[in-house]
Parts: sequence; C-alpha cells; structure tokens
Amino acid sequence: MPAHNLWESPNVPLKLVTFADSVGARPGALAEDGRILDFQAAGLAFPTMLDVVKAGAAGLATIRAALGAAPARAWVSGATLLAPIPRPARNVFCVGRNYMDHVAEGDRTRGIQNSELPKFPQFFTKAPECVIGPDATIPDHTATEVTKWLDYEAELTLVIGTAGVNIAKDKALDHVFGWTIGNDVTGRDLQRRFGQWFKGKSLDRSCPMGPWIVPADELDASDLAIRLWVNGEQRQSSRTSKMIFDVKEIISQLSIGFTLVPGDVILTGTPEGVGYAMQPPQVLKTGDVVEIEIEGIGRLRNPVG
Repeated sequence: MPAHNLWESPNVPLKLVTFADSVGARPGALAEDGRILDFQAAGLAFPTMLDVVKAGAAGLATIRAALGAAPARAWVSGATLLAPIPRPARNVFCVGRNYMDHVAEGDRTRGIQNSELPKFPQFFTKAPECVIGPDATIPDHTATEVTKWLDYEAELTLVIGTAGVNIAKDKALDHVFGWTIGNDVTGRDLQRRFGQWFKGKSLDRSCPMGPWIVPADELDASDLAIRLWVNGEQRQSSRTSKMIFDVKEIISQLSIGFTLVPGDVILTGTPEGVGYAMQPPQVLKTGDVVEIEIEGIGRLRNPVG
C-alpha cells in the first residue's frame, strides 16, 4: 500500500538514500517504517543519486508527489543502505580547524599557547574511494601498522546541487542541495608526517558518510547539535553555529576561481573532543563502534575492524 501518510507530518524530513539489494544499487526515499521507495520502480527517471541532485527543486517536487501515489510494488524492505553518493565524481572537499575549541585542543597537544585562529578556511581533500556507508566497517589501520593514531571527526556535510564559481557569500546556500553526516577518519601521525594532510586523511574506507541526504529546503543547518560517541561514551558535543567559517563562507571561499559542480561533497570541520587530544589519548581500534548524530539529519554508525 502507498505510504504517503509517513510524510504528512512537517516534522518528518525527506530522507534520500542510495540502497542495494539483489537487483543492484539505486536511489530511493526512506520511510519512517523502514521501507524504501524505489524511484525506478515508481517510474522516476533517477538512475543514481547524482541524477536526483542534478534535477534539483523540480526533481524533489517529482519525488514528493510520488510518495503518496507509488504502487505497493515500488516499496522495498530489507535493503542495505550505502553512502548517499557512494563514490563522488571528485575528491571529497574538507575544512580543517574550523571550530575554535578544536583548534585550542590541537594546540594544547603540541604545546602551543595563544596561537592565532585561521584567517581563511584550511581546505584539504579525501580521495573519493574513501567513502563508505552506514554500518560499513572502518579498517583498523593500527592493526596493520599503517598508523599508530587512528581518530574520528564528526562533521556536518553538504552536497552541492547547483554549479557555480566565484559564488557570493549571500548566494552560497542557493547552491546547496542537501545535508548529510561525515566522519573524517584520520591517521594523525601520517597527517603530520607528510606536511600536507592528504595522506593521513585518505586511508582506505576513511570517510563514512550518510545515512541519507536531507534536502536543504527542509533544514536550516546553521545551528544544529552535533555529537559523537565511541562505544556509547560521548566524546564530541557542539553546535554547527560554533564554526569559525560558516557554510556560506566555506562555499564562497572554495569557489574562488574553482567551479563547484552538482554532487560535490564538502565536510565542514569537526568540533572539540577528538581522541588524540584526550587525556590519555584514545585511539580507534578493532571492536570500537563510532556513532555520530546531527540534529535534524540522523545518526551515522560504523564499527572498526
């Protein structure tokens, strides 16, 4: 039977997912009862999530209309959720040192006092192959001696929906398609060893993402609670309003002389509470479970093994 009633409440956001079953991987929308509307089975011409993103507001209107009219055969149960964009077309863009208290805790670990805050966003990237989905396993890179300091970073993550270059700050949010959750898993010693951060940030399967995308027109992400737990112990707790550079500034600065395109993924930085800054420092290891929750979006869970 159709599940239109599952979206009638204004408090229930549209959850855009990429899922996989015996038929293959494809996009859909997750209902509150756990079923997924299979866009292709519902007659919607969206082979991948990138096609949904490129369709923009018109595509979202089509999806919302289909939610109340889709036949029973278009609903799927028991599928596996993948990352919303399982393999971005380009590197995942990231911002480092973007919460004041995170900058302070990092400086303390290096014996630095009264350091200056960044004057501009500190951009780096993670390879697209790093992306994994909810409940997928983060490799224990300490077990293979790739790194001695495997760490987590909870991050509000955005997906670009409209291309642009030299984007004005007051127009930046017009280019956001939606919001999801990212975990910038990091090899801390590698991050420092090579000077630039790419190597320490691009270990295999080091970018858990998901579990879905909430469209930007359904959520104001300027002041959301962001939290992280390891094995049920809360490690990070902050709000997105505490960013040094907000989403509008990040998009505007990144787009200077560089065209952002639909499907680009941007991680916006992590708050304080990372493992390497704890006393004593805490390292991710086999058997750990990392969970990130961002208000209005959901919860991303990944084991380490």
